[in-house]
Amino acid sequence: MASLSSLTITEAHENLRKGEITSEELVRACIERVETIDKTLNAVVHRNFERALAEAKKIDSQKAFTHPLAGIPYLAKDVFCERGVPTTACSNILRHKDYIPPFDSTTTVRLKTRDAISFGKSNTDEFTMGASTETSCYGPTKCPWDLTRVAGGSSGGSAAAVAADECLFALGTDTGGSIRQPASFCGCVGLKVTYGRTSRFGVMSMASSLDTIGALTKTVEDAAIVLQAMAGSDPLDATTGNVPLPDYHAELRKPIKGLRIGLPKEYFTEGIDPEVEAAVRAAAKTFEGLGAHIEEISLPHTKYGCPTYYVLCPSEVSSNMARYDGIRYGHTPLRQGSAGQAVENAAGLTDYYERVRSEGFGAEVKRRIMIGTYALSAGYFEAYYRCAQKVRTLVKRDFEEAFTKVDLLFAPVSPTPAFKVAEKTADPVQMYLADIFTIPASLAGVPGLSLPCGFTQQNLPIGMQLIGPHFKEEVILRAGHAFEKATDWHTRKPSL
Repeated sequence: MASLSSLTITEAHENLRKGEITSEELVRACIERVETIDKTLNAVVHRNFERALAEAKKIDSQKAFTHPLAGIPYLAKDVFCERGVPTTACSNILRHKDYIPPFDSTTTVRLKTRDAISFGKSNTDEFTMGASTETSCYGPTKCPWDLTRVAGGSSGGSAAAVAADECLFALGTDTGGSIRQPASFCGCVGLKVTYGRTSRFGVMSMASSLDTIGALTKTVEDAAIVLQAMAGSDPLDATTGNVPLPDYHAELRKPIKGLRIGLPKEYFTEGIDPEVEAAVRAAAKTFEGLGAHIEEISLPHTKYGCPTYYVLCPSEVSSNMARYDGIRYGHTPLRQGSAGQAVENAAGLTDYYERVRSEGFGAEVKRRIMIGTYALSAGYFEAYYRCAQKVRTLVKRDFEEAFTKVDLLFAPVSPTPAFKVAEKTADPVQMYLADIFTIPASLAGVPGLSLPCGFTQQNLPIGMQLIGPHFKEEVILRAGHAFEKATDWHTRKPSL
């Protein structure tokens, strides 16, 4: 039964439809896999097994497997609110009170209406702030290909769980690369959608003008299936776009012959790992063999992506984290005599806030709050925040200009494969640079797809990303699907 967890969504749906397996068997297979390997992987931080099994039995009794996601078990990143299910953003400020939302996110509601089954929460950097899942209060998730390395972040738990066959797919969020980078590190598929393609309602915010909701899957076809279920405008999220929703699955069958693919020269710079560059350039040759036209283009403001992001993102963090004050949300510090600081002795409201937030937030969250508050403060707003917004516009224009010449862009996801646990924790700037190739697309709000394109000599996955124009997910999915049909990188599994 354990082998059932290694099925793709497409394979599992076919078996369910034919009556060859049951949803209960599929859920139990994923549960067994989690219980067998997650003690070392640390990808799953909350287990909702009993409710998932009850839902599976109900779906089996109805025998209605018309939708591809019916009866399919998945994990949700620990920032997706689900009614009655603990959701902590992997932060002590919520974990100590076991925050249980009284409502559901739009994404989990939409998946539930298709009878997909959520059976647990996956690990993440605290409030999604990080590139390695090392800021999680539950500890880091390990890369399933090498347990001494990180799974990436912030959706590291979701990526590792998918790559290790703990689930058939997982939900993630991508603000500056948090789906694409861990997908690259773990050797699975990760889709960052256009800003506004999917609803953010019910998902704990980090940076509201950058956050996007996507999925991590085993194949590009599976990513298309999940996106079809999640995407669309939402009256509960005014930032969702009221634009036509394509048939993503049907679009996969279209050929890519004649597709114009641009290679941004700024993404092949000094500092990129030679094995990463070689694998990505080899993948470009594969696209040429499939009939696509490859040409070098320029995104001249790429070098300003990271500094721009790390002004804008912390600024929005400082605003979004304000609600976690121990009164509206967040734990109350423990009483005198225990491990925490007493609140009954607080000198006033400000002192109370300081004690709650000092104890509840981790170092990275505090760092971003302080940077953001400084950038937004009187006397510095014009010099930092407003200037960063202007540069963001220039980055966005780079992409708009590029898409007048090509249909999509092709680049590495990360300059290196997965790095060692604790290798970058002492140097925040080096950690920030792990997202140097993913941040520009996030600033521009365009979609990106990460998928495996090779392995290093140390058997570590290498990912490439396909970047498309606004609301053109079908183009990058079609190209990614064609690449998968021509290669076998996505079929390789880690030994655990």
